[in-house]
Amino acid sequence: MADMTELHQAAALGDYDLVSEILKKGISDPNHKDIDWSDRTALHWAAAKGQSDTVRLLIEYGARPCLRTDIGWTPAHFAAESGKLSVLRTLHALHAPIDTADMHGDTPKRIAQIYGHKDCVKFLETAEVECNDYRLTAEIKAEPLDEVDDDWESKKSELLKARFVNKKASDKQRNVKSSSRQMLIQSSIKTEKKSIKSLVSTPKMKE
Repeated sequence: MADMTELHQAAALGDYDLVSEILKKGISDPNHKDIDWSDRTALHWAAAKGQSDTVRLLIEYGARPCLRTDIGWTPAHFAAESGKLSVLRTLHALHAPIDTADMHGDTPKRIAQIYGHKDCVKFLETAEVECNDYRLTAEIKAEPLDEVDDDWESKKSELLKARFVNKKASDKQRNVKSSSRQMLIQSSIKTEKKSIKSLVSTPKMKE
């Protein structure tokens, strides 16, 4: 576990030599997800930091670019967020899935658009088409592709269910507040009407 944590730290620091040294030991899982950092792998960190060489090295040692964080981000999402075009090029060259949508339906291209990385957007527009063509070719040739994070897929339904339950509870609480507010307003109106009625019905005193 210590070596796994060290691998994450080395990737996050962009220390290629240290990452290489750790991987050569053969005791660190490059696909280990750090639950303290939203299930990020070392590859997520390297992609976010723009370390193309480290990204390539990790993949050579078995890191899977299809693995996702808790919200469904792949390494490509992090590269797109940070505007790391060189990483996106590396991932695409290694046939990583760079058109995958996250929990909210956002692809890396959409993330790049949100953060205003026009060069990344332009590249991903072409890369998405090529990625899909490669996928179709592999399907025709019956070649297996590593594009599914089974662990995340199993958690996805639970996360969606939790979000639904939380939304339902939030809506219920909002309805209760709305109902209480309505009752308060109605009570205030009744009190005001009674006050007006009392004033109208009170006989005027003779001068």
